[in-house]
Amino acid sequence: MSDVSTAVDLHVETRVTHVGRDAKLSNGLVNIPPYRGSTVLFDEVAELKKASGHRAYGRWGSPTSRALEAALAQLEGGANAMLTPSGLSAITTALLASVKPGDHVLMVDSVYPPVRSFCDTVLKRLDISTTYYPPQVGAGIGALMQPNTTVVYTESPGSGTFEVQDIPAICAAAHAAGARVLMDNTWGTALLFPALQHGVDLSIHSLTKYVVGHSDALLGVIVARTRELYLEVRAFHGALGLTVSPDDAFLGLRGLRTLALRLRQHQENATTVAQWLLEQPQVRTVLYPALPGAPGHELWKRDFNGASGLFAVVLRPASEAAVSAMLDGMRLFKMGFSWGGFESLVVPVKGGSHRVSSPLAAGDVCLRIHVGLENPQDLIADLRSGLQRLAATA
Repeated sequence: MSDVSTAVDLHVETRVTHVGRDAKLSNGLVNIPPYRGSTVLFDEVAELKKASGHRAYGRWGSPTSRALEAALAQLEGGANAMLTPSGLSAITTALLASVKPGDHVLMVDSVYPPVRSFCDTVLKRLDISTTYYPPQVGAGIGALMQPNTTVVYTESPGSGTFEVQDIPAICAAAHAAGARVLMDNTWGTALLFPALQHGVDLSIHSLTKYVVGHSDALLGVIVARTRELYLEVRAFHGALGLTVSPDDAFLGLRGLRTLALRLRQHQENATTVAQWLLEQPQVRTVLYPALPGAPGHELWKRDFNGASGLFAVVLRPASEAAVSAMLDGMRLFKMGFSWGGFESLVVPVKGGSHRVSSPLAAGDVCLRIHVGLENPQDLIADLRSGLQRLAATA
């Protein structure tokens, strides 16, 4: 692959258009096509014996999937990467590869809810205990470490409530105690938050979101900081039989080419919409770290290179009927549980009654908003009409 992709003198917008491209694999075409196949044929016994891993069977990947893995590892500055069929499968694989029966996991309290469910069911069944810690703990994570703590799991900003974590401080304390740090880096991506440079050992992404960028494929990835760590997790990944469609890997490569441009527009649009929301009488607060004065803004400003288009807005007290009236009539903001595509989305977020710490009370009305690539003035008009319906019904 071209050394242009790893050149440190080039801007990220340039690098992201070149990573993972190989003229030999694409027969001169700009994009590496989807290589579909399961069986690899050999003419000689010696050749068959020499074949290893990815060269021996389709389940270990294709030129398409390996190109995407190489591209993501280069962008993040990692030793290597491994694709999984979804973001959640990337998280669960990384966790399972990092623990054994009797171990203890420190899990951020603002974690993506399915991960909490995984810890409380699957890990518990395997005799692996979990303690949920406040996202803002920072270096104080050291006081929560137990002799059997092997993993500190982070997600910054946090799901639904968008707390920004002090990742460098957490990594320093965790490593001093001999624990591994995992991070869900989907919100920032490798372009906006260099997780491995901040000390994270395994950077995990739901590529379904911003990397694919078009809401038409499910993908996840685990990027390892060191070669040794990659080989350890990759062996577990292979034992689980995980593989991805070459067509989905192709869509990931396609989305990667415009990632920098899309993220810039997402942030510009989201900032415009978030600032407008902050001025509305029906809104109590906006949880968007890129806004000056918002919770976590100083940490975001210190550690991040930008922001994506996902944030939350906490409304003033309103009835369930009023919230439904607002959301049911939205013209552009449709309800959907994913995000990161070109389209704008909104979903209600439940209060923090299940958490040990939360900026939300049990009765708070919170909306998670993904601002897409539409004109922000059209989005503001849609939200204005929605808030008028909310006020009229309340």
